[in-house]
Amino acid sequence: MSRDARWKALLELLVERGRLDVEEAATELEVSAATIRRDFDRLAEQQMLVRTRGGAVVHGVSYELPLRYKTARRVSEKQHVARAVAALVAPGEAVGLTGGTTTTEVARALAVRADLAAGTPALTVVTNALNIANELAVRPQFKIVVTGGVARAQSYELIGPLADGVLGQVTLDVAVLGVVAVDAVHGAAAHDEAEAAINRVLCERAERVVVAADSSKLGRRAFARICATEAVDTLVTDTAADPDLVRRFEECGVRVITAGS
Repeated sequence: MSRDARWKALLELLVERGRLDVEEAATELEVSAATIRRDFDRLAEQQMLVRTRGGAVVHGVSYELPLRYKTARRVSEKQHVARAVAALVAPGEAVGLTGGTTTTEVARALAVRADLAAGTPALTVVTNALNIANELAVRPQFKIVVTGGVARAQSYELIGPLADGVLGQVTLDVAVLGVVAVDAVHGAAAHDEAEAAINRVLCERAERVVVAADSSKLGRRAFARICATEAVDTLVTDTAADPDLVRRFEECGVRVITAGS
């Protein structure tokens, strides 16, 4: 396992558990304890974690793993969700995409759709996610509109009043939200309030709102609400979704699509 892959795996474990011991991590990753100690020291220097006696804890109370460190967890589920979301978009529409791993997969699914290979434009994509804009900019048939704003390192999203200014001038057919949590009672949410605010504006500018979330995000809450459940038209998740949670969303008037192989 390369150092980069090992660091990603360590940070994922740390986010899941909140605390990680050297010996525990060494066993999980099948490397020596000395290697894990060095990794913890280097990650602590980058302020990615806090070193403790014999291990490490997450950095801060409300911790969000930066996008560049996220491994391909639940990648199959996210790709199934992404293809189902992409199928909801019609040629020629204006689509808003927030940042995140699932919405990045949505962008990739749109990019390979045969019926979007040509057009003037085939699709208009409005996004505040730098990585998504970068991936789609090479598609000449897509019109890419990027908001202004200040880049947020954790998600590559542009946030702040400059982004507000651009979004206030556009009208979208559909907004696709990537979320860290979505709950039938509390709605869709993000870790960061500034990110949530931009995503909220994107929803307000759209005719319909689609939440793209693998089943691990359902029934969870996060600090900053993006929108109420009633504002969501469609929730696309994977087939591992708890039927009871699905029923609760449907009772709120949300169309739920469970995507699988």
